[in-house]
Amino acid sequence: MENIIEIKNLTKKYKDFTAVDDISFNVKKGEIFAFLGPNGAGKTTTIKMLTTLTNPTAGTILINGYDPTRQQHEARASFGIVFQDPSLDDELTAYENMDLHGMLYKVKIKDRKERIKQLLEFVELWDRRNDLVKHFSGGMKRRLEIARGFLHHPRVLFLDEPTIGLDPQTRNHIWTYLKKMNREEGITVFLTTHYMEEADKVSNRIAIIDHGKIVAQGTSEELESKTNTSSLEEAFLSLTGSAIREETVKNQAMSGRARAWRR
Repeated sequence: MENIIEIKNLTKKYKDFTAVDDISFNVKKGEIFAFLGPNGAGKTTTIKMLTTLTNPTAGTILINGYDPTRQQHEARASFGIVFQDPSLDDELTAYENMDLHGMLYKVKIKDRKERIKQLLEFVELWDRRNDLVKHFSGGMKRRLEIARGFLHHPRVLFLDEPTIGLDPQTRNHIWTYLKKMNREEGITVFLTTHYMEEADKVSNRIAIIDHGKIVAQGTSEELESKTNTSSLEEAFLSLTGSAIREETVKNQAMSGRARAWRR
């Protein structure tokens, strides 16, 4: 199967600190790929490099055949992204948020209207399309963000902890939508999450990063076999240790850059 994401010898340094240390991995077209790691492990920095928010110190990236460092417009047109932090405009309606996104991605008016209706019906928000987003629940906002991420027919959808803070019922509904879009439109999903059971349930393959290096790759079963454990969570802890991690200052700064990019 052809790769949609190719990463070779990717490195990111901040003066004397190496956030990402010579990592290489591929993501196949149409798969759901989980990128896991403790806080401060390097996954946030990696995602920012993949999504044009920061340039690597060394190494190469290809997203749908495009280099995000030299072909930002083409790369951005190839992916959608749902950030961990809210990114909707609360003073706009659900429809207006979708329409604005479509305009920014230069989706033609006729196609945009049809796609917005299709996606809002898909995530069960069409009846609320004219309501201000500030009146939506957390789960409704997340569903709207996911619908918006699909609007311009991306080849890859990046999901940065998409279900954090949501109740189990809402999480289940969101993954029902995502798996259906993955299956019906062939969209590749690149996922980060701290919910190990979620990654185990939905992903085809997994990469685990720790201290800036990829420490393991494979299916849940392969990771469990490698670590002689009986669950993905046990395998994850075996590979990364059980010490509590704190988010690094640099990764917090990168989250600020993500908010700036959305504005």
